[in-house]
Amino acid sequence: MLLQHTPKCVKMDLDAKIKEFSDGKNTATHIISSAVPDICKSEPCMLGIDEAGRGPVLGPMVYGCAYCPVSKLAELKALKCADSKTLSLEAREKLLILLNDSGDFLGWEVEILSPSFISRNMFKRSKYNLNWMSHDAAIALIARCREAGVNVTEVYVDTVGPPEKYQAKLEARFPGLKITVSKKADALFPTVSAASICAKVVRDRALAHWTCPEKMEVDVAALGSGYPADPQTKRFLASSLDPVFGFPSLVRFSWSTCQTILDTSAVGVQWEKPDDENAAARDTPSVAALFGGQGARHVFFTERHLRPAPPL
Repeated sequence: MLLQHTPKCVKMDLDAKIKEFSDGKNTATHIISSAVPDICKSEPCMLGIDEAGRGPVLGPMVYGCAYCPVSKLAELKALKCADSKTLSLEAREKLLILLNDSGDFLGWEVEILSPSFISRNMFKRSKYNLNWMSHDAAIALIARCREAGVNVTEVYVDTVGPPEKYQAKLEARFPGLKITVSKKADALFPTVSAASICAKVVRDRALAHWTCPEKMEVDVAALGSGYPADPQTKRFLASSLDPVFGFPSLVRFSWSTCQTILDTSAVGVQWEKPDDENAAARDTPSVAALFGGQGARHVFFTERHLRPAPPL
């Protein structure tokens, strides 16, 4: 009901872009950007960065930034943005409407990191953890905004890890910018609060539109909070597990909660050389059997464009 108050062009554009990710690109990353106001290209601007969905085992992590001229700080404060975690869904949606209605002096961008993207990176042979992914997402937001013409002079970031080290890393990457990395930055700096609103609303809508390529229905109300300790989330994880292929794309399978469920409920795999290779071959199901019929192939195979080889 709340979305009825959203200007039609804004609502349809944002929802269409989120649905584009949730329907077909939700195993990778996706960028959504507002138009860059002309004033942000000519006047010195401050830019804030925050994320939504870092801790949950379900759904994407969304990194967002918001920016406006330093001269418009009073106007930004008048919007009364706050840390998105302290606000209801309805309040966040209303604030996003206000942010979009202020498009003559304020712009924003988000990058959606899918659960599959996060987990694949965490399981890489060379270590690439969530902190590094977060740092890289923030660096990319700053770089893209500058490439788009935003005259960024000040950057405010909600910290990930020790703020001093993170700030030094950003200062080395962007010499000449005034950079502040702080704990609770979303409650201290208006641009970070605005970024927090953008990131959280996009994450909420992405979950609401989520379509699993595994063709399973997702009831958002049944997901719970998405955090590993939530009993409702644990029930969803247990019920959505495929004993052979694991979890659907909505799940961050690199989380320890998922590993525990896999260890207890999934089919075990032992890589041992059999004594009688012929007997083992007779007892092992054919890989072709896992493909199923032409219309029943598992998404594991379709994503990789694999199909049964024709007989020689």
